Amino acid sequence: MKNIRLCTFLTTTMSAALLAGIAPASAQTYPNRPLRFIVPFSPGGSTDTLARTLGQKLGDAFGQQIVVDNRAGGGGNIGTEMVARAPADGYTILLGYIANLAMEPGVNPNLPFDPVRDFAPIALVATSPNIFVAHPSVPAKTIKEFIAYAKANPRKITFATASMAVVLTGELLNNAAGIQMQSVPYKGTGQAVIDLLGGQVHTMFSGMSSVLPHVKSGRLRPLAVTGAQRWPAVPDVPTVAESGFPGFEASVWFGVLAPARTPKPIITRLNQEIIKALSLPDVRERLSNVGFEIVGKSPEAFSAYIKSEVTKWAKVAKASGVKPE
Repeated sequence: MKNIRLCTFLTTTMSAALLAGIAPASAQTYPNRPLRFIVPFSPGGSTDTLARTLGQKLGDAFGQQIVVDNRAGGGGNIGTEMVARAPADGYTILLGYIANLAMEPGVNPNLPFDPVRDFAPIALVATSPNIFVAHPSVPAKTIKEFIAYAKANPRKITFATASMAVVLTGELLNNAAGIQMQSVPYKGTGQAVIDLLGGQVHTMFSGMSSVLPHVKSGRLRPLAVTGAQRWPAVPDVPTVAESGFPGFEASVWFGVLAPARTPKPIITRLNQEIIKALSLPDVRERLSNVGFEIVGKSPEAFSAYIKSEVTKWAKVAKASGVKPE
């Protein structure tokens, strides 16, 4: 019996030692084949620019091809779920988006993934504030004037929405200011902008690149930006926070994640190379030109940020009664 126990102990110990030896060796040789970088949106636009810019630099650093794989559908949930279900070996990574990872969990209890349980955060990459714009027919030139006008016309002011991120941003302002704007859903930002220009809807929270030309031409009136700081492209437009609502922030953010249980040495390596890429002048210039502000955070900091964002937007969703689109 003692001999059997001794053999079992030796076998278990040797197996553990072998596995312990394999894990570091695997991390040291990573990557030794191409990586797949899932982007849960269609090709084109600023999101694609972000992924392909990062992918190129990671490919250069690793000496391996980074295949950018656009998997659109379900408002980004299809591509996001693909990564949640992928092998946790570091060869499939995700360009994660605030709506899927922080906003929808508070709106849709039937999401096919859990943003905290199913992913290993790698790095918060970039943020991009929205700009709140109005059709010139709205008699307000500042956010304070707009709120006064909205209070005088409850449930009569509309804002165009093409994503859950925009819906909840509008509801965040509704809750903060005590107003009752009504969301009007659109399948895409392009049609929403067209209808806003035509006066079919009154206002819109939008990424800078979609409406900035119309702001500069005077066809749309900028009221505020939703980030924590003013945006360089429109330095005279104040933030919502500095307009009487301290703490208001609703920046869109993107980060890179891997499936949960991806080995920590691989996560660390990916984070290091992403941070290096984000520090390159050509990367910073290119991403700034399409409306991004570079961030770069550790896996631990990004993990904590996701959890705080999930809590924040769940409260907004509950207070406003927003349902899945």
